[in-house]
Amino acid sequence: MTESIKKAAHSFAVWAVGLVGLSEAFANYVYILIISMLPIIELRGAIPVAFALDMPLIPSFIVSVVGNLLPVPFILWLITPFCNWLKTTKLFRWFPEFLERKVDKNKEKVTKYANWGLFLFVAIPLPGTGAWTGALIASFLDFKFRDAFWAIVGGVLTAGVVMSAFSYGLLGLIF
Repeated sequence: MTESIKKAAHSFAVWAVGLVGLSEAFANYVYILIISMLPIIELRGAIPVAFALDMPLIPSFIVSVVGNLLPVPFILWLITPFCNWLKTTKLFRWFPEFLERKVDKNKEKVTKYANWGLFLFVAIPLPGTGAWTGALIASFLDFKFRDAFWAIVGGVLTAGVVMSAFSYGLLGLIF
């Protein structure tokens, strides 16, 4: 994440927290929540940032998981109708086609094991394998909402444990 994006996100967090009258120390949690909601970065970036900010493990983990899961129901419910609408436009037709190519690339891995495949895909803490991509795949492959949601929740929790162990365990020993 570039320095300017970090500063902007942190400034927004401080502003938002000040707006509702909470302490500035609470801004770090809003900052972590925002980071964990971003595609690609998600919880995999939020937990190491929380560690770097000397935030306690358990609250940081909870905020990161909640932030990472907030967009998931909206993606599962709305991405297919949104993409179908975009396909009707000349200017934005490329976007759903791009998403469909991305899903097709990972389709075999996920459909081979259905919900377990989705869980494993989301649980692997690598860029591009998180809740956002998992929800996109589930939507495009017509997974049932309930099954997809719980597979993604399990994957996010597992990725969170792995990232916490790495950040607070391994990095904690080094730094």
